[in-house]
Amino acid sequence: MGLGTIGIWSLAFTHGDRAEARDAAAELEELGYGAVWLGGSPGGNPSGDLVTAAEVLAATGRIAVTAACVSIWEKSPNRLAAAYHALPPQQRNRLLIGLGVSHADFVGHYHDPYHALRSYLDGLDTAAPPLPSTARIIGAHGPQMTRLAAARSTGVHPYLVDPAHTAWARSMLGEGPVLALEQTVIPRTSAEAARARARTMLAPYLKLRNYRSAWLRGGFTAEDLALGGSDRLIDALFAWGSPDKIAARLTEHRQAGADHVAVQVVTDTLGTFARQAWRDLAPELVTA
Repeated sequence: MGLGTIGIWSLAFTHGDRAEARDAAAELEELGYGAVWLGGSPGGNPSGDLVTAAEVLAATGRIAVTAACVSIWEKSPNRLAAAYHALPPQQRNRLLIGLGVSHADFVGHYHDPYHALRSYLDGLDTAAPPLPSTARIIGAHGPQMTRLAAARSTGVHPYLVDPAHTAWARSMLGEGPVLALEQTVIPRTSAEAARARARTMLAPYLKLRNYRSAWLRGGFTAEDLALGGSDRLIDALFAWGSPDKIAARLTEHRQAGADHVAVQVVTDTLGTFARQAWRDLAPELVTA
């Protein structure tokens, strides 16, 4: 599957209405982006519903569509595989399903995430028909999950990471598996305003153990994670500024080993698609 080098996160149907989402997907395709990612905020991710993906696929003709990340606790392997195979072949060929273990904060029966994911992948392999490993990507940050993703899927999709993590992930994956990360972007040139918006966006993630562990493992300190996040943490995780400065951060990720970057544009208007920002950034990003 071809994701291209730059995609857009996210086309969650929690933003705007369904008709606008379909129209936005078609415009992203026209703008030259390689993929559109379906996703949502922690605890409110709608992407497990492949009907959503089917609507986006039907509204487009070329762009890849990734439903990420589907929580392994919410849909059985057999149901997910059946939903995938219920789609027409020409749509399945452009669909990538992201899998994630979510967080203990949102899953009452959360336990042993590594073994739970491995068991879930076994279920996908033995479903009738199975969900191909090439049609799935795993939201992984740590070494165990990254190795599992390399062996059992098309690759990994880390979220809220810096270029140093990208280089580490590539070293873990080797040359074959896909490394498709999310990069949050704030199109504001004022450092104070951009960092303030970043801290608002980051606040729910700072409470989640999985993310905190990944950042600490990556060299950040407890002080960096306190009080909404240090400037050092914010500037590492978020790309902000002019379009060319944002494009430079994407280039850093590519040089560190990323195959694809899913750009999440955060604006001041919550609950809507960032369509104007996607247009403004396209001349820089689709050639980054």
